[in-house]
This record gives sequence, C-alpha cells and structure tokens, in this order.
Amino acid sequence: MKMDSNKMRKELERRLEHPNRSFSYDKKNDQLRIENKETGKGITISLPGIVGKWEEQKEKAIDAVVYYVEEGLQAMSEELQLQGHEKRIFPVIRSTSFPTAQDGVELLHDEHTAETRIYYALDLDKTYRLIDEKLVEKEGWNRDRIKEIALFNVRSLSTEMKADQVAGNTFYFLNKNDGYDASRILNVSFLKEMEQKLNGSMAVAVPHQDVLIIADIQNDTGYDILAQMTMSFFASGRVPITALSFLFEEGELEPIFILGKNKKKD
Repeated sequence: MKMDSNKMRKELERRLEHPNRSFSYDKKNDQLRIENKETGKGITISLPGIVGKWEEQKEKAIDAVVYYVEEGLQAMSEELQLQGHEKRIFPVIRSTSFPTAQDGVELLHDEHTAETRIYYALDLDKTYRLIDEKLVEKEGWNRDRIKEIALFNVRSLSTEMKADQVAGNTFYFLNKNDGYDASRILNVSFLKEMEQKLNGSMAVAVPHQDVLIIADIQNDTGYDILAQMTMSFFASGRVPITALSFLFEEGELEPIFILGKNKKKD
C-alpha cells in the first residue's frame, strides 16, 4: 500500500477518535491537530515526517505516534505542580522553529544557538509537559530558579556513550531514550571532559530529541560522515531538532555547514 499524508491523517483520526476530541487539518503546513474539546489544549503533528517513518517502520511508526499523542493529551489533563517536584524539572532542546507559545500561553524558554532553543519541562514518567509562564506565576516561582534546577538535574543524568570508528574518525552516541538525550548538550562540564579525551576537532550534533552525537574528527571524510549521519537521524527522529552539527571550541558551540569535503563555520 502506498502511504501519503491524506491516508495517514485518516488513519490517525480513526485510531485517536474519542468523543472528547476534535481534529483539524492545516493543509498549508500538512499538520494534524488533536484537541481536547473541553480544555482546548492539544497536540499538533507534522504528517510528512510520519509518512517518511512509515516507509521504513510501517505500523510501528503509527503506533509510536498514537502512543505519543495519547500520553501527551493525558498529561495535559493533569494538574501540574512544581513545588515538591524539583527533581522532575529538566531542560529540553528544540529547533528555533518550535513555537514559543502553546494554547496562547508563553512557554518558558531561553536562546541557545542559532539553530536551537532551550525549553523547560516537568517530567511525568511516560511523558513530560513543557512549563509555561502561567504555571510559573501560579507557583510563585521565577525563570532563574527553574533554569538553575533544570541545569542541575541534567548534570545528574548518565553520560555513558557508545563509540564507533569510521575512516579514522571516532563517533560517540548517547541514546538512553529518557527524553533528555539531546539535553545533555547543556552539560558543559561533560562536553569539556570529552574535549580533553579527543585527539582531533570536536563536533557535536543533536539531530533529534533522543540522541546526542559527539565526533572526534581526524580528517575531511569525518565531516562528510557526520553530515550524512546527522541528516539520517534528523529524518528519522520523533522530535527532530537540527540537521546541522556544531564545533565545540573554548566552551562554545559554533554551527558548521558541511559541503562535500569542505567545512564552513558559520
């Protein structure tokens, strides 16, 4: 069977149908939004990315989206509380195209790089909710407190990595599937420790939410491999972030554009 956005939309609507839900389709951006009729809160999903995953994973791709939406809508119906749940506050990385507001309420966020932005989330075991200004105000907290707690918590996460050598270059992968793999890019002390261990140039990539790649680049081929690898991960991720990589130098992340065997720092 040939899958397209229209067929995918109908299949998702069928599987997510519920008396308390409404569906709306944004034809221009090819996005499907699923909302709770009572609260008006919902989730918007991009159909082309899911169709692409369906080509490789078939029903597993649809199962994953249905699970993600069900858990997300359930989490949105719960009353959130920050006080007493400090250990559940984490930073999450998103692309700069990700919305800065949700259902008309500003999401707590900070600028990161030209390609990425930092948001803050309250972990709910199987999913998490992005923290918005309304929740912060209700609890009487402030942005700095949440940022400090989130960055402290991300430093407590495992940084164990798997390594793979290709054409004289070493690639390290962190993939714990805890929702915060890409967030480890904010653990600067960890990045600096890795920098000390590497022999060549250090490149870092967060193509999607569930992976962090660190590359020990020894030759031009290494840049080509990293570019192909990052694009592949970006295309297959549930929450894509950026297909660009970064050079890590003197504690700073600089986006790099890789064209064939040429590399250009932005």
